[in-house]
Amino acid sequence: MGGFSLELNEDQVDLREWVHGFAKDVMRSAASEWDEREETPWPVIQEAAKIGLYGFESLATWFADPVGLSLAIATEELFWGDAGIALALMGTGLAAAGIFASGTPEQLAEWVPECYGSADDPKVAAFCASEPQAGSDVAGYRTRAVYDEASDEWVLNGQKAWATNGGIANVHVVTAVVDSALGSRGQAGFVIPPGTPGLSSPGKIKKHGMRASHTADVFLDDVRVPGRCLLGGKERLDARLARAREGQKAGGQAAMATFETTRPTVGAMAVGVARAAYEYSLEYAKDRSAFGRKIIENQAIAFDLANMKMEIDAARLLVWRAAWMGRNNVPFTAGEGSMSKLKAGEVSVWATERAIHILGGAGYTREHPVERMHRDAKIFTIFEGTSEIQRLVVARAISGIHIK
Repeated sequence: MGGFSLELNEDQVDLREWVHGFAKDVMRSAASEWDEREETPWPVIQEAAKIGLYGFESLATWFADPVGLSLAIATEELFWGDAGIALALMGTGLAAAGIFASGTPEQLAEWVPECYGSADDPKVAAFCASEPQAGSDVAGYRTRAVYDEASDEWVLNGQKAWATNGGIANVHVVTAVVDSALGSRGQAGFVIPPGTPGLSSPGKIKKHGMRASHTADVFLDDVRVPGRCLLGGKERLDARLARAREGQKAGGQAAMATFETTRPTVGAMAVGVARAAYEYSLEYAKDRSAFGRKIIENQAIAFDLANMKMEIDAARLLVWRAAWMGRNNVPFTAGEGSMSKLKAGEVSVWATERAIHILGGAGYTREHPVERMHRDAKIFTIFEGTSEIQRLVVARAISGIHIK
């Protein structure tokens, strides 16, 4: 066993500097415009695709990092640039993670490239899990998938809510119930290919933050997909369902398997926003004068900044630990994935609020980006499991008791 080190290797340092450069030079200059327009920033996605920053090759490279940190590092830098644009770039990765979590190698090879398109013609993808009456309650999903043996097709009906890129995606990955008697264990994931009839969306939802990222409801009305679009294949699904019916451990549930893969990445998103707010308010405090001195010379301001730095670094360490554990198949025995997302999300909301306070009245205006950062940060305590759900996961893990 080698010695312990937190020093990044050369590839990780190069990755951080490359992504940081794109975030600084391209994303930050466009952030306010796309937040105001509340539209998908296709020109920025195109620029990212041209340099290889947006695409399945880059995602595969980050996932392949044996230490597990590359995805977290790249994600933090993108969200440091701007959260709304970053989510427009990273949202497709959630669908790709859904395919990765449950799909066969053949399905990965076929569908993940379709999620991203090409550098000349980039596409986006959507992961559709939440429903109007079931967000964190994955056992409450009502979207159904019924197998038509005569045609070897699955027929999907239902409604999905809060889908990033929903309706504008080239590929939709949908979680649906195949056996309602089994609750969350009776679910499976499906790929909806481009142009499949029966899938529709009423349009983008207007949001508090992350305005450059497209969020929408998705309706499935007798959507027929070939049997090969069932992630993992029917043989594996039938075996899993049989184990569940016999009371045996059934293995991972489709939506939760994806969330467990992505929660440390969401934590890295939150760290990026928090760090951006901290750095901006630090520079402002060093430049702004009041009562004849720089405001950072006041203990109240200096202590706020010291606490921000400490909490952000602590959150990052939890994210890196969970990312390393996930990549190296170390079990989350204490809910470490949820812990990282919980801490980072709450730090992000708190740090961006403190940044506004440090800027005073100026921080409450759109003249400064901390107002946008605060709006963007709030979602981190809500999506992919609320803070309460994360605490529940950790509490169950440490106690061994099914706390409700």
